[in-house]
Amino acid sequence: MLSVLLEFSMFPISDTCREGSSVSAQVAKIIDVIDKSGVAYQLTPMGTIIEASSMKEALHIVELAYEQLSECERVYSSLKFDIRQDCTNRLKSKIASVEKVLGREVNH
Repeated sequence: MLSVLLEFSMFPISDTCREGSSVSAQVAKIIDVIDKSGVAYQLTPMGTIIEASSMKEALHIVELAYEQLSECERVYSSLKFDIRQDCTNRLKSKIASVEKVLGREVNH
């Protein structure tokens, strides 16, 4: 088993694909395609975290995300990976581990 956590942000930085300073509409397109892919994910104020079972799957999600913005003149993206063998469900278990150390009850 392989767990590939990928935290990424992707959004247009050209005026041709933005509505003023907001990129919510473009980000929503990306979240929709991630949701339809079936991979576990968590939307955060600064990006999105997915958990894939391989690097190939994680990079495929990045490609799907970019395809949602492919009509944009310029796109910014930032990616961070945490890859671990023999582990799954880390979107929840990593948080639960910290909560446990803090002595908080975890209801995941």
